[in-house]
Amino acid sequence: MKKYLFASLATAAALGVVSLLAQTPAPLTPGQTTAPAGGSQNADTKGGGGGRGRGAPAGPTPHLPDGKVDLSGVWNGGGPVGDLAQGMPVVPCDSPGAEKQLGGNGRGGKAAPICREPIPLSEAGKKVMATRQSKDDPEANCLPTGIPRQAPYPWRIVQDPTHYYILFEGNIHSFRQIFMNAKHPADPDPTWYGHSTGTWEGETLVVDTIGFNDKFWFDFRGHPHTEQLHTVERYQRTNLGTLNIATTITDPGAYTKPFTVTFDARLRPNEELMEYICQENQQDAQHLIGAAGLP
Repeated sequence: MKKYLFASLATAAALGVVSLLAQTPAPLTPGQTTAPAGGSQNADTKGGGGGRGRGAPAGPTPHLPDGKVDLSGVWNGGGPVGDLAQGMPVVPCDSPGAEKQLGGNGRGGKAAPICREPIPLSEAGKKVMATRQSKDDPEANCLPTGIPRQAPYPWRIVQDPTHYYILFEGNIHSFRQIFMNAKHPADPDPTWYGHSTGTWEGETLVVDTIGFNDKFWFDFRGHPHTEQLHTVERYQRTNLGTLNIATTITDPGAYTKPFTVTFDARLRPNEELMEYICQENQQDAQHLIGAAGLP
């Protein structure tokens, strides 16, 4: 019952009905270059870790017997929830084109503003984004998030020699499969998560994905993409409890140049994915009026 109540509130928050504070990543401090993990925050969360349970554990990066980094486990965060721009590189506020974000913790705290590189939307991308309505957000309507967006719920990585799998608790219990050391099909059918291939570059897993549909949004604000989207994700487990994910987005149909967003996911030790059926809880999207955006 607690799970369902929280899920309903989280959906409402995503749409601007209630505060988004319980879902979105905390703003960066001026010295940070990557966003903290996003996701839900419960009373027993410490240090802004997000998700069920306590903050991320400390320790060295684990490895498998074959020497590869062990990425397996339940994670929270690692991508944009509310705003793709939170993953853009931090720059001095007097830099040309720098976009200012409010500082503080979102709960009345105050801090110096943070400035980032702007997202290079094309004129075509801006026109699409200007038409977005909150009620139409696919994620809020229980559809997959796509890449690199994350729902504010945990997810699991499973590794075997030929495939890596990402299992999502949120929305429709969807999953991604990453074909290791494989090639893309010549003409993949457009899908929500595309076709992903993976290779190791030292300690970094590199995931190359093409074959997306144009249906998902990158965030609550409605940043768009087209079927020309091509993503390259770089997964680095920097220590036991932290997984850094840098995603390079290339889409000439909506953006003027490639750009990279970076977020951290945190390990949720001793946890399992829970059954959560979004369709049982979603009661808000159809009642919303107004443009897409953060509340």
